[in-house]
Amino acid sequence: MNILSIQSSVAYGHAGNSSAVFPLQRLGHEVWPVYTVHFSNHTGYGEWRGPVFEPETVRDVITGIEERGVLDRCDAVLSGYQGGEKVGEVILDAVARVKAANPKALYCADPVMGDVGRGFYVREGIPEFMRDVVVPAADILTPNQFELEFLVGQSVSSVADLLAAADALRAKGPQVVLVTSVQTDETPADSVQMAVVDAEGAWIVTTPLLPMYVSGSGDATAAIFLARYMTSTPAEALAATASSIYDVMERTHAAGSGEILLIEAQEAIAHPASEFEVTRLR
Repeated sequence: MNILSIQSSVAYGHAGNSSAVFPLQRLGHEVWPVYTVHFSNHTGYGEWRGPVFEPETVRDVITGIEERGVLDRCDAVLSGYQGGEKVGEVILDAVARVKAANPKALYCADPVMGDVGRGFYVREGIPEFMRDVVVPAADILTPNQFELEFLVGQSVSSVADLLAAADALRAKGPQVVLVTSVQTDETPADSVQMAVVDAEGAWIVTTPLLPMYVSGSGDATAAIFLARYMTSTPAEALAATASSIYDVMERTHAAGSGEILLIEAQEAIAHPASEFEVTRLR
């Protein structure tokens, strides 16, 4: 399948498209990457170099792809961090163009805004843009728990809360909601959970919590889930995504790496050794 992925890019390490493209390719999908920035490294280092592309530059690249007459063969659009509303508008325009050419195409949006303990780390106005503009346009949304709580305006402390929040988010537009970094009062100790909810049901998976954080893991998670979802059921996509991400992160932690080891652990993307049980919630 063909996926148009509109995200940032880094030369060193993995973040944005530099974290999403390879997993999509490793799982057998053709990727058309469009860059919103091209930095030397991700911004977590505190210093970086490279250009932020003007929204019209991003639009021109997408127009060039459209002029090849291939948008009717695009099966999905993937987006992540959006640096500003103008770039977000370009992305949504691209989604509209793709859907006009192929009404069956999916839009998977990772509403990157913040996380527990860090709060919001995007510029002012982006969270509201995500909530009010991106969410209604998405078919698949992949927020972490912190982002989910903001998008629906309610806290999540139990599985019942989680389901209610996911349902409230689905009512705003997305058909499928994948919630990552889930930790409720019911989450087992030293664990983290991931859940998927759609019209047919809800499922949750629990994996060990590794004492680490690396940039790009969320971008890889959204990409792997999209790739798996397009060729399997939501429950199967959830199981495969959780298993792959855990194996990749475990390898990264064992190596003491500050960058996610997507290339070294690529076999875990396609054929994860771990098999975590998925529980149906309803």
